[in-house]
Amino acid sequence: QVQLVESGGGSVESVGSLRLSCAASGYTDSSYCMGWFRQAPGKEPEGVAAIDSDGTSTVADSVKGRFTISQDNAKNTLYLAMNSLKPEDTAMYYCAASRVDCGEYALYTTLFGYWGQGTQVTVSS
Repeated sequence: QVQLVESGGGSVESVGSLRLSCAASGYTDSSYCMGWFRQAPGKEPEGVAAIDSDGTSTVADSVKGRFTISQDNAKNTLYLAMNSLKPEDTAMYYCAASRVDCGEYALYTTLFGYWGQGTQVTVSS
């Protein structure tokens, strides 16, 4: 059974930084896509970044240059380093996993079949 557990959220001031972690278990696929999504109150979920089994990453234009996705395969952990945070980055952030490579749908929720419970990020101005 695949389990994804996020951590690292919190409250920061504008231009601050946070690093989110997602610990994955029960996941032994050699090909996969793992991603970060966010959802602000009253808004649709938004794909933030994704990375597949060969390390190829995709980052949304809204966070490009500020957010970095990475993975530590030895620890089965996915990370999202967030710098220069803005109030509009405030949202619940979710980790997600898919049993196929990311491809052109890397930032689409429909690609992913496994989701964590989320961790809240709040950025104040």
